[in-house]
Amino acid sequence: MYRGQRVHFSASNGTIQQLMECNRISAQIWNDCLTEARNYYLTHQKWIGKSQLQKRLKGKYHLHSQSIQAVAHKYLFARDSTHKAIQKGIKTAKYPYKQKKYFNTKWVDKAFTISENGKITLSLGTHGGKRIPPLVVYAKNLPKGTIKEIELCYDNGLYLSVSYEDGQEPLPYTPHHSAGVDMGEIHTIASFCDHGESVLLSGRKLRSIHRLRNKKLRELQKLQSKCKKGSRRWKKYQRAKRYILSKSERQLRDALHKTTKAFVDWCIQQGVSDVYVGNPEGVQRHTKKKRRKNVNQKLFNWRFGKIKKYLEYKCQNKGIQVTFVKEAYSSQTCPVCKRKKKVRTRMYHCHCGYTSHRDIHGAKNILSQALYGSFEPWGQEKIPTYLRPA
Repeated sequence: MYRGQRVHFSASNGTIQQLMECNRISAQIWNDCLTEARNYYLTHQKWIGKSQLQKRLKGKYHLHSQSIQAVAHKYLFARDSTHKAIQKGIKTAKYPYKQKKYFNTKWVDKAFTISENGKITLSLGTHGGKRIPPLVVYAKNLPKGTIKEIELCYDNGLYLSVSYEDGQEPLPYTPHHSAGVDMGEIHTIASFCDHGESVLLSGRKLRSIHRLRNKKLRELQKLQSKCKKGSRRWKKYQRAKRYILSKSERQLRDALHKTTKAFVDWCIQQGVSDVYVGNPEGVQRHTKKKRRKNVNQKLFNWRFGKIKKYLEYKCQNKGIQVTFVKEAYSSQTCPVCKRKKKVRTRMYHCHCGYTSHRDIHGAKNILSQALYGSFEPWGQEKIPTYLRPA
């Protein structure tokens, strides 16, 4: 299986400056991709292709040819992904247009070599018929496996994002129990299994991180607004803002990994082989404007996209199939009398006597919709298991 890992390294000051220059050159390649694509479309009235774009960029920069191609591939992927989003009806999607000052540089295949002592040699290729001296860095925590790609990233300092193959194969799929998942902001994951067991994974840790981050940023922004842009004090507050954003991002990523791992462990205990996840895509766009003002920050802080990605690859590694389904009206519809009712509390009460936890109720409806095509009542519900993984 392919995995990714952050790797911190040490290098001389001159090498650090050269690495920063590599990211500046990659940004120039990205900007040139935008220009070449625009000019090609104005001339030929169609999009530029992969081979044509690579041909126009070849030999112009002091980087390895594969590093140049990697930037072009990222541009083409962003363009094609935007086109697919527009076809799906997402009106906010925009084609790549922004100029960049820095862009991650990637080394693939034969563009790098790794020694047993952690020495990494990053090739810069040839330019003007002369080979450019490579860059040498040293890393201690390299992952065990076959390293396929190395990407130079920045987050309050340079680090390497290493993609590698660990040699492990995912567990085989064996049909057994099924579970429905309703993702939320208060409870990150609420799940119901077809044999009656249910689990609630708290998201209050994520909420507290978001709130503290927003509070600190607001305070710094207020102080920064009183300073002249570019002054020493303004730069001091800017560094503090970057530090807070970087630290909170690491905390959020750690909490999401712990939450999704706890859910996968619960699935293994319950013998779950199929997970049906309600897809909340478009919940912000479809929220009424009057209510959107009150819940805007909550919706922006809700990271359901990353939860979906973490769930997908972690479940597949354990032989569990993940299917994303529509969750329209799953939290409002009573499975007994089919009456729709919006609730503001944590419990769902219907006039017919049906009662359930609001999030578990949504997970049950998602599961029944996926299995039977309609919202159907389940048998006697057991007491939900509450977990605080973070």
